[in-house]
Amino acid sequence: MSGSRLAAAAAVLAGLLAGGPVSAAVDAGALQRGEQIYSRCAACHGIEGNRTGPQHCGLFGRRAGTAPGFAMYSKAMRESAIVWDARTLDRFIEDPMNAVPGTAMGYAGVKDPKERADLIAWLQQATRAGRSCKPQP
Repeated sequence: MSGSRLAAAAAVLAGLLAGGPVSAAVDAGALQRGEQIYSRCAACHGIEGNRTGPQHCGLFGRRAGTAPGFAMYSKAMRESAIVWDARTLDRFIEDPMNAVPGTAMGYAGVKDPKERADLIAWLQQATRAGRSCKPQP
């Protein structure tokens, strides 16, 4: 990999880990795969609107257990003190019940790190409140 491509890849990774905006360098294929992976989440979650699980609009930078209008959080999630960014979301999505013991989210997780990275890249685009989505009360 050339020095400039390596630097660009490092910048994208740093942005993802910091929970910052996804660079235009994230390829369209990763975003498409991320959206496909999100279909697994859509049984319980929506981008705009709560379902069995909370809405994801405005997810990044939000404290866990505080989605607007969602009252069915477990005590464990409400008291977790997690603030969602790429790093905390990656850890949670990998193994929700281990990341937050006592969570009501009964999902085994996304074990493949590449799938999690693609999902998180897509979520960073799709959940930007006021730009990509509008949170519902």
